[in-house]
Amino acid sequence: MAFDVARIRGLFPALGDGWVHLDAPAGMQVPEQVATAVSTALRAPVSGPGGVFPASQRAEAIVDAARRAVADLVGCDPAGVVLGPNTAVLLDRLAQALGDGWLLGDEIVLSRLDHQANTAPWLRVAQRAGATVRWAEIDIETCELPAWQYGNLVTPRTKALAVTAASGAVGTRPDLHKIAAAGREHGAFVVVDASSSAPFVPIDVHDIGADVVAVSASAWGGPAVAALAFADPAVLDRLPATNLDPRAHGPERLELGQHAYPLLAGLVASVDYLAMLDDAAVGSRRVRLHTSLSSAKSYQAGLLSRLIGELRGQRHVMVLGDAMRRIPALAFTVTDRKATDAVLRLAELGICAFADDVPSGVFATLGVSEVGGAVRVGLAHYTNAVEVDQLVAAIATLQD
Repeated sequence: MAFDVARIRGLFPALGDGWVHLDAPAGMQVPEQVATAVSTALRAPVSGPGGVFPASQRAEAIVDAARRAVADLVGCDPAGVVLGPNTAVLLDRLAQALGDGWLLGDEIVLSRLDHQANTAPWLRVAQRAGATVRWAEIDIETCELPAWQYGNLVTPRTKALAVTAASGAVGTRPDLHKIAAAGREHGAFVVVDASSSAPFVPIDVHDIGADVVAVSASAWGGPAVAALAFADPAVLDRLPATNLDPRAHGPERLELGQHAYPLLAGLVASVDYLAMLDDAAVGSRRVRLHTSLSSAKSYQAGLLSRLIGELRGQRHVMVLGDAMRRIPALAFTVTDRKATDAVLRLAELGICAFADDVPSGVFATLGVSEVGGAVRVGLAHYTNAVEVDQLVAAIATLQD
């Protein structure tokens, strides 16, 4: 495997601003090839689909290429790829469609590890239908999401099970295979939000055992577009349609309004970027994606281990969680320092980080707002050891 971080850094013009960008959980910076693809599509004549003239055919070609790119990323049929502006909107449409026939007493299973974008749509539908919400809890010491509890949570009344593939806050990657298996045992519809994990871990919707996987291109440096990838495309024609066109079929049934074609062109370029993270990767795009993401995973595991080890060596810092499987994202608290003050100090030293002091999501369960909030950082494909050392040195100054 050949993961050359110096080569990868050269693909990102934004890194020339002099800041240390450890803000990857909010979305990575944009590679040059993605920006070029979007600007090129903006300059080209593109019309709505359905016409016999070149501009219309170009629009159809862009949508088809975007579906194929996502299909290669998650290992599904392009006919099962629904495109949209972001995962929050797409998951809301999916929840509304699935919950259309739910009745009083039906159940859904959510997790405390998930971001609000993957719980709020299901909570709204459950409230409307009178369905019962059952929660999978995390281990507050390790931030693990024990898979064994799903054997008790999922029942024959469970209609849907929604779970994240990885937490963008504390980095935990739950055991999706066991969780999805618990859902399938009782016929629950399994929805996996892979927005945070897709930039770092190879995905296979069939191997996971999910019915739908959601991904967001901005997570890996793509434009602000997202997708739902269905393991079985035939499911789409059995769901109530969102599209106002009565002729809509397949993925178009959950798509509303005209696509942002330049952004979809950027989506294709961003998946191509992921496929070339390892410059020795060969084969089909699907094969190259698996090779490249595996290389990135190994590289970042080393950086993350180094960062966590250094932070735990500082007495005034407490790293939240200790999950066995994780993505390169973490959160920590600083003794006698509010998180907002800590990130302000980091910004003064040229480091991008976030403060979370509002009790929501996993941080509500951990109660971090009671100690002034948590500082949240994340490594990207372009993060190097020098930047990790800069962060460690900067955090050391927070005890002064």
